[in-house]
Amino acid sequence: MAHILMYSTGVCPYCVMAERLLNKKGITEIEKVRIDLNPERRDEMMSRTGRRTVPQIYIGEHHVGGFDDLAALDHAGELDALLTP
Repeated sequence: MAHILMYSTGVCPYCVMAERLLNKKGITEIEKVRIDLNPERRDEMMSRTGRRTVPQIYIGEHHVGGFDDLAALDHAGELDALLTP
């Protein structure tokens, strides 16, 4: 499976939904970067993604975006191909 990196916070319902969707796809290991606990990582996230909201999800080196983007990929049948390197 591909490496998953998710920038998140502890109170983000979209982060929880993204994790549930990935778990449903068989992904059990997600590297979570809590930007609420590590504020310097927020700057990193914004620099890498150009976005300020969480979650911001990477599958391998591919920036997926947020939960809505992840769900759209799944709905279009394109998520499984990204998850399998």
